[in-house]
Amino acid sequence: MCAALGIVAAGAAYVPVGVSQPARRRERVHEAAGTVLSIGADPAAPASCEVAELLGHAPLLEPVPADPAGTAYVVFTSGSTGEPKGVEVSHAAALNTVADVVARYSVGPGDRVLALSALDFDLSVFDVFGVLGAGGALVLPREEERTDAHRWLELCREHRVTVWNSVPALLDLLLVAAGDGQLPDGLYLALVSGDWVGTDLAGRLERASSRRARLVALGGATEAAIWSNAHDGGRAPAGWSSVPYGLPLARQRFRVVDPHGRDCPDGVPGELWIGGAGLARGYRGDPERTSERFVEGPGGRWYRTGDLGRYRENGLLEFLGRADRQVKVGGHRLEPGEVEAALREHPGIGRAAVLAVGGRGDRRLVGFLTPADEAAGHDDAGGPTAGHAAAGGPTAEHAAAGHAAAGSAPADLPPDLDAHLRERLAPHAVPGVLRVLPSLPLTPNGKVDRPALEALAADLLAERGAPEEPADDVERRLADLWSRVLGAPVEDRAANFFALGGTSLLALRMITEVRGALHPGVSTRAFLADPTLRALADQLRGAGDDAVVVGTI
Repeated sequence: MCAALGIVAAGAAYVPVGVSQPARRRERVHEAAGTVLSIGADPAAPASCEVAELLGHAPLLEPVPADPAGTAYVVFTSGSTGEPKGVEVSHAAALNTVADVVARYSVGPGDRVLALSALDFDLSVFDVFGVLGAGGALVLPREEERTDAHRWLELCREHRVTVWNSVPALLDLLLVAAGDGQLPDGLYLALVSGDWVGTDLAGRLERASSRRARLVALGGATEAAIWSNAHDGGRAPAGWSSVPYGLPLARQRFRVVDPHGRDCPDGVPGELWIGGAGLARGYRGDPERTSERFVEGPGGRWYRTGDLGRYRENGLLEFLGRADRQVKVGGHRLEPGEVEAALREHPGIGRAAVLAVGGRGDRRLVGFLTPADEAAGHDDAGGPTAGHAAAGGPTAEHAAAGHAAAGSAPADLPPDLDAHLRERLAPHAVPGVLRVLPSLPLTPNGKVDRPALEALAADLLAERGAPEEPADDVERRLADLWSRVLGAPVEDRAANFFALGGTSLLALRMITEVRGALHPGVSTRAFLADPTLRALADQLRGAGDDAVVVGTI
């Protein structure tokens, strides 16, 4: 974060690249962004230097004046072609959002925020330039503390955190860590965005905070400078199944548009378009994609979000999901097309199709692929299956599919496929389950039959081998806890949390509950190295006689 402040003060634009990003993706980001210097060693960058080297130079006497229309930062998101797309945001656009939210919720010098969002997630822009710009302070957790909700609670108490800013799932984890106790006295404002907001979140937050902390649900797009709308109170009105998108922020606008570019009547769904002062300049080095998504219309320039929504009573916007194939998995926005492109780059793979399955809170990626010599495909769909957990690589399990072509031979996953994908994709974009088919099912007009694949995915996720029953009370209690977190029975001590439908966010919730109910010393790193119920139970047994507390989970 200090690097971002220094870059902007020097008159340049910053391009955040997560340390967990694979080298191939970092190379593509640097190339697309036109990076001239990386702060910190990065072999994928054209040039890099360490912070110590920069500190050896004489400091600037004052910040370099910036053109308000100039680029402040470029944040890269998933692209459908397999190439990441860099959203180029100006100083003026970012300032419009940040200044409005700071003024609207009276953020000032007395405020502190726990900075959980990485720089390559644009919620961090408010932490760095909103809270610091208002005279407040950031509380920066160590890297190993970013996955420990109980530690977040301690940090909030120790450093008197007053403002929370995260995706809804992380606030949910904080409340789980607090249990029946109270949140820190100073916490009065929680900003949540980036994913669906649970209708129970506002009430739980209010009950857990002595100051009856205020929940604000925000929304928008990276292409419109962090946020474009807000719903104060974070509660769903009577008759609503979800928390509203709410109302536009200052100097920002929304349209709900039909396929012909006409405004939809109230109550009629359409594509959400964002206009006003928060719009990004476009996609870095990609004028074609920019002209496709940023269009001229009534009232000026608009960004076509690809989201569906509608206006309801009192001018409230309701968010209805995606109109295109873009999905949210574990709080991350991604294009299945990018994952498919990475799969097809492997020489042993012919065709690939990736889809997200599950409900809002437990979505996971399932990939279907054909061997390279079967790229032409047939109309049938079937063959062997092969699943792998997000944390553990391919499994050895293969089972016959329901509609395998007669005489088709079982096909294994290429042994190096997991490493291949992790060189090209962010960790959250690697499918949790892959299935080999002799060919992909097709519709009569030759397109991939995605409903058929969804049915196959459901069958695959329902498949179970002969379970190995939990061996003792520790494993039985863990199985009960996993069942509650995953929303499905867990009957196998060899079960892999991610293969059962777990995501990184669900894993954080599960570890948080284990620490609160069984033992506070459970290691997230050890769990990720072997995410099975049996291994987690072994970790608890190794913690000593106090490993399991008295009571029920």
